[in-house]
Amino acid sequence: MTHRSFGSGDPVTLVGHGLGATLGEARLPTSGLKGTKVVVTLPSHGDAPDAPAGYWDYRRIAADLRELARETRATRAIGVSLTSGALLSLLAREPDAFERVVLLLPAVLDEPRPALTPEEIITAVGGPPDYLARRRAAFARLDDALRALPGQAAVPDRAALARVTAPVLVVGATRDPLHPEDVAKQVAAAFPRGRLELVPTWLTHRGDVRRWLVDFLHG
Repeated sequence: MTHRSFGSGDPVTLVGHGLGATLGEARLPTSGLKGTKVVVTLPSHGDAPDAPAGYWDYRRIAADLRELARETRATRAIGVSLTSGALLSLLAREPDAFERVVLLLPAVLDEPRPALTPEEIITAVGGPPDYLARRRAAFARLDDALRALPGQAAVPDRAALARVTAPVLVVGATRDPLHPEDVAKQVAAAFPRGRLELVPTWLTHRGDVRRWLVDFLHG
């Protein structure tokens, strides 16, 4: 796992991306945020080295995120899809890890997600041909992840998340087959101070999502 920092000062916000995201996509949630944004690049993404054998496990990714948060003194965290699952895993074991947390497009909670083919994952949310070409290029390095992640749950029991006292914003989508609406609702309900927002798709409602993130993290 590598990272780049943008901005300066407090607060420090850790930002993790979804599987197959480009650096530009990884930075999308940082738009408009104050302070320092520590943007993660997971192994086998961008210019990061390939993932070591056995890497693709929510608990292992969570451990890397926690180590980086300590190193950078991040008090807030944003996770998208895969890294939202890793943050769930982290919070289940360390409920006071962050002061505020945003989980964008969670795909799994305590029940495994079904397996999909690489092409189904690449094309599920649509997009112009050049965007799909970039996604195919990104997923060319992720065969191990696509084999390992289906069948895994982010947490063994959602009840562990009831110990999290920090506010948690969950943003789900109603028309995204990779990130079921029901999962977002279940994730938000698992937290005592969970807040749920829904959009049809993140790509078509970036302005709404950006406004919610800025208001929530600066609140």
